[in-house]
Amino acid sequence: MLAVILALSQAVREVTLRRMPVSGTPATLAFLAALLAFLAVLGVGVVRRWRWLFWLLLLAFAVGLVRVPLAVLQLSGQLAPEGPGWYVVLQGIIGVVQSGLAYVMFAGYRRAGPWGAF
Repeated sequence: MLAVILALSQAVREVTLRRMPVSGTPATLAFLAALLAFLAVLGVGVVRRWRWLFWLLLLAFAVGLVRVPLAVLQLSGQLAPEGPGWYVVLQGIIGVVQSGLAYVMFAGYRRAGPWGAF
């Protein structure tokens, strides 16, 4: 989805590309390798139902709730927006979805334990 947003919105693309280091540098390649390793660990952890990973993901989704007031502050002009208005609204919606996932994960934990195990 990020690739679609970057491809279609010049304003978002300009803000994002200004923050990125020059591609092909060792730091960029190291970051991509670390990201790939992190995603691999996440995939293995979900398949093996690691309890600590469940709580880490629950916490990460719950912290997404911070996006909502941040988006409101950016739209009201109290904070500098990180892109066009529609992008700020999209970030707020993503925060709501993340917090909804955290709620569903916690409700599933209360009902059947982490990862829905019995």
